Amino acid sequence: MHNVIVNKISVLIGGEAGAGITRSGFLFAKACLRGGLYVFGTNDYQSLIRGGHNFYIARADAEEIYSQADTIDLLLALNKETILRHKDELVSGGGIVYDGEEIILSNEELSRDYLKLYPVPLRRIVKELNGAIIMRNTVALGAAIGLLDYDLEILNEVMRDTFKPKVAESNIKAAKMGYDYAQEHYAGNFEYRLEKTQTDGKRKIFLTGNEAVGLGAIRAGCKFYAAYPMTPATGVLHFMAPLDRKYNMIVIQTESEIAAINMVAGAFFAGARAMTATSGGGFCLMSEGLGMTGMTETPAVIMLAQRPGPSTGLPTYSGQGDLRFVIHASQGEFPRVVIAPGDVEECFYKTMEAFNLAEKFQIPVILITDKYLVESHGAADVFDQNRIRIDRGLLLAEEEYVGEEEYKRHKFTEDGVSPRAMLGMRGAIVRTNADEHDELGYTTDDPELTTKMVDKRFKKLNVLIRELENYETTKLYGPKEADVTILGWGSTKGPIREAMKILSKEGLKLNYLQIIYLNCLLYTSPSPRD
Repeated sequence: MHNVIVNKISVLIGGEAGAGITRSGFLFAKACLRGGLYVFGTNDYQSLIRGGHNFYIARADAEEIYSQADTIDLLLALNKETILRHKDELVSGGGIVYDGEEIILSNEELSRDYLKLYPVPLRRIVKELNGAIIMRNTVALGAAIGLLDYDLEILNEVMRDTFKPKVAESNIKAAKMGYDYAQEHYAGNFEYRLEKTQTDGKRKIFLTGNEAVGLGAIRAGCKFYAAYPMTPATGVLHFMAPLDRKYNMIVIQTESEIAAINMVAGAFFAGARAMTATSGGGFCLMSEGLGMTGMTETPAVIMLAQRPGPSTGLPTYSGQGDLRFVIHASQGEFPRVVIAPGDVEECFYKTMEAFNLAEKFQIPVILITDKYLVESHGAADVFDQNRIRIDRGLLLAEEEYVGEEEYKRHKFTEDGVSPRAMLGMRGAIVRTNADEHDELGYTTDDPELTTKMVDKRFKKLNVLIRELENYETTKLYGPKEADVTILGWGSTKGPIREAMKILSKEGLKLNYLQIIYLNCLLYTSPSPRD
């Protein structure tokens, strides 16, 4: 054997919906992570209630990686369609693991004689184990580990951590049979190898952007999460729901996105940190509620996970077409902050920042993400839970309001931020109004007072700009002086950094400026009234 490629692999596993594709890819990537390799995983599925082609790309490398690659080294095909769809993405010498007893390939269908075929009787092995047919994916996974001559025990360890004991042991047996078959029939026949490194991969975590946002919300003290399911933001709801009792939260699936934003506003108004997540269509429905939070100066944290539009568009694919919509959503004008994390680590920390800014300045803060970011798996160091402290702003925590005057929810202040009393606090009647209002919260159409109240809300931005000097609003990667500067935001971060690696090896001097905070305009009152 010559030109053996060690610790550098891109694996695609594909099949019909419901065949456990994403789980298999996750297990493979996490096993590589446990062995000390850098990993990245992303999935693809069609917008169908039943059926359709799904696939997951898991990439592992001894060098740091940030996205998937353009080519595939090993294809794990659970049906024929996967081979026909992805054969042209395989590199020369790439391999295909498939069920040779179930899938018959003609020369005309394959037409690539530089590929290597590794038939494994996936269905027959599952029958021998008296297992469910879905376990074909685990047999194929074991065969891949065998082809790569990787340590099977690492995969077993990952499955024990992922599944309940009985399910884990069944899958371990299935993987072992796939591994043994590949070792017996194809040992030394594949030019790729994986080896455990000296790096301790157990100190890394492997999660999606949705999960990282959920963890950030929990760490920030979120006590109320309300959402209506909408791809690709539904993962946050699925992540939060089983943790509600453990972290003393209320997690509710609402009847609509309108209900979700109104519940979040109500929870924040009552003094609880709250959040919702949706995609473009759901955010459309939230726009009136968003305006209400702006008028009533009620904090709100909203994650919008983008997908292509307009209308329903492509529900299961990624897009970045909603930025201007998010910046200008709802009628009228009011301050807001839009934050665009670019990887799973930023999803965690920027969610915590979002809660702090929402409460400190009593404004809506929107996390703008997309399908690629929130549903792909990325590796990160264990999050530092003390890196960002919780700041609840001017939330009055005393049992009784003591002031020289009647409590004014919308009191004029030098920086535009008014003290927030907790509902039920003795001595304070908390009023607000979605109509324009005075300091007490009563409706007004007085021209001078209306103008003053609009100026009050926008004065917050002057202080917010200074506050953000302490935040990481942009990041620069690469040398300060470069021939080419790439400007980007959101999930383009991974592919851009991957492209930088390639272009740098070709001698191009370039850098990348990531914009994280996407709108926060300086506002100056047009008159000396204040």
